[in-house]
Amino acid sequence: MPDPIRSIVNTSSAPQPVPAYSQAVKVSGGSLLFVSGQVAADTNGNVVGIGDAAAQTKQALSNIQAILANQGTALTDIVEFTTYRVGRESVAGYMAGRSEVFPDMYPEGDFPANTVLVISGLAREDFLVEISAIAAMP
Repeated sequence: MPDPIRSIVNTSSAPQPVPAYSQAVKVSGGSLLFVSGQVAADTNGNVVGIGDAAAQTKQALSNIQAILANQGTALTDIVEFTTYRVGRESVAGYMAGRSEVFPDMYPEGDFPANTVLVISGLAREDFLVEISAIAAMP
């Protein structure tokens, strides 16, 4: 099976993505890895960053990175994130956390597609952010 090719799609015919996501990502060849929603839990199951959406965003992305590495792929192979944030008050923290790590994760600015939802709660009250991902496998 050939390695997948990940191509960023941004067109001026639709609203421009602001900030840090692409309108679409096209994948050809290869296979896909679907990463279940990751929250701010460490490997012992302890919540990281209670009350801090920025810290929780960074931990969730770190968990995704660990799962991808285990499968021989990387954050730059992600084609789509789905992000759940609890309450509007978590928006600023989520954006701050993402803004802190995205420049290292995507230095070329080739951001994955991203759907962001504001919800009333997650599986545990302490969780403010959950992020799932789809990656193109090399």
